[in-house]
Amino acid sequence: MNYDELAVKLLENMKALFRAKTHQRINDAMCGEAFGLQYIALNGGSVLPGDISAEMNVSSARVAAALNNLENKGLITRRTDKNDRRKVIVEITPEGREIAEKQWKNIVDGATKLLNLLGENDAREYVRIMGRMTEVMPELWKSWSL
Repeated sequence: MNYDELAVKLLENMKALFRAKTHQRINDAMCGEAFGLQYIALNGGSVLPGDISAEMNVSSARVAAALNNLENKGLITRRTDKNDRRKVIVEITPEGREIAEKQWKNIVDGATKLLNLLGENDAREYVRIMGRMTEVMPELWKSWSL
């Protein structure tokens, strides 16, 4: 198999997806305020900002900006930890939970539509390959430099 030719085809397909702005919707759902809200909701409704930062792999300043926006919208609250006053606990509000549930439903619905359009065999294979990619990518990043 000629992996160079296959790599070029892969990159062309990725470029086409990028131009179609498909990535933007996925990125919006997986980053920033939406991700932060989802993370809080899926982790019991109460987290530390550092947990969000670590999960998103972004700076604490970026998380703080997203949390400020979420707090201004009334979707989260922040309070000082009673046991350790150096820690701030971020909690989702009822309105925030409602929005997070709607966002999650939209994300799952979109993924369901994609998989349905692929058909059963391709959908299963796509999910399998994505899982495999998450296994091999850390090894690739160790040696990859641009």
